[in-house]
Amino acid sequence: MGAGIGGIAAAVRLAARGHKVTVFEAQSTFGGKMHQLELPGGYRFDGGPSLFTLPQLVDELFQLAGRDPKDYFRYERLDPITQYFFADNTRLTAWADEAEFAAEVEEKLGVPAAGVLEFLRRNARAYEGTADTFLRKSLHKLSTYTSPEVVKALAVLPTLGLASTMHQRHAASFPDARLVQLFDRFATYNGSDPYQAPATLSLIPHLEHGIGAFYPEGGIYSIAESLVKLAQELGVEFRYNEPVEEILTAGGHVTGLRTAQDVYDFGVVVSNMDVVPTYRHLLPKLPAPERTLAQPRSSSALIFYWGIGAEFPEMGVHNIFFSGDYRREFEAIFQGQTVADDVTVYVNITSKKTPTDAPAGHENWFVMVNVPHDQGQDWPALITHTRAAVLRRLQQALGQDVAPLIRAEQVWDPPGIARQTSSFGGALYGSSSNNMLAAFLRHPNFSRKLDGLYFCGGSVHPGGGIPLCLLSAAIVADLVPA
Repeated sequence: MGAGIGGIAAAVRLAARGHKVTVFEAQSTFGGKMHQLELPGGYRFDGGPSLFTLPQLVDELFQLAGRDPKDYFRYERLDPITQYFFADNTRLTAWADEAEFAAEVEEKLGVPAAGVLEFLRRNARAYEGTADTFLRKSLHKLSTYTSPEVVKALAVLPTLGLASTMHQRHAASFPDARLVQLFDRFATYNGSDPYQAPATLSLIPHLEHGIGAFYPEGGIYSIAESLVKLAQELGVEFRYNEPVEEILTAGGHVTGLRTAQDVYDFGVVVSNMDVVPTYRHLLPKLPAPERTLAQPRSSSALIFYWGIGAEFPEMGVHNIFFSGDYRREFEAIFQGQTVADDVTVYVNITSKKTPTDAPAGHENWFVMVNVPHDQGQDWPALITHTRAAVLRRLQQALGQDVAPLIRAEQVWDPPGIARQTSSFGGALYGSSSNNMLAAFLRHPNFSRKLDGLYFCGGSVHPGGGIPLCLLSAAIVADLVPA
């Protein structure tokens, strides 16, 4: 259920193992949050995820099916990765090479390169020691904790500062508040607050700075396109515009699905939907895991898609314009359920790599601000407020007013995200990771009450974002009996 990236990947893995697979999707096409859109004037956008890491997880799906990934999907390593614009007008380039990045930090921020490299290498060792246990396996099966990998993982855990927050670890590692802010930003990769989230999330930068950030030929949406093509070659059937209305059960087992069109018999159901609507709407007779569903939600996003009638050579594919008060920004999101006056702005410009995404001399700006999930706020007012804050921040950093350059515009807000993707409240990553036990409190990849019911996608273990959704699909495929 659900043709998001996790659902597509699960379908590929199960079909490659010989299962007959049908994918039901409420929308008219595949991708879920990973979608694309076009605006008048010749502007194309990747609508959702914009950063691509761990490309080997996509390659692996083609290899499992006996295919050469390069026949379907190509990508290149990004260098530089990100352009950072700080509130004091300092600019910093995050180069792909760790030593080059560390040298840039020393030159621009005055933090010794040796300390930056040691921090990155410590993260690399910790990631390599824990990923097999905590990202590639179910945390809710005893077998995970009796495997040889768990010994290696347990040896690494004390080095992660388990009693500290992400911000505390970064503040203890670096003497410059700007570099602390740069690394604190990675909490947003799973919709969390660095001032509350555990220091274990400090491993996230390793995906970019250690392993690398990549750009798919044709943009992020090409990932979904290539995997759907593979799935169809493996015999997977996609049924669009056919939302599931109920998961059918009998005697503690899944027996099938009911849609408006028909009733279908299935021995296994994999939900790629957010777990909250899965339980609330599709399993009305099953007692829901209330403690799990009540976990605080992650942040959402307010995205402005702007066709810009100019080019900005100082910007790259990924650009971050930091606010002057990061703590207040996160307090507004997670305590105030609103948006601060001074916001951090992320701008993704795919036309830097794919020139056909915008007319000659123009650029396509995907402009995103982290915001709370939808709880009935006045979103039209918040959109107006946030748009003005974004334009102020961009003018401060770029030295010119961007507003007159906007040739086309569309907005995606949390209620819209919820409607289009069935994400509860428009939360991008399911529950937040704002406490030390959050990873263990995420919904497991299987049902404890119904045989044959499994879960993948961003609202369950191991979390949201392209790599973790792909890993959730791998976990599910290993759990489903042959």
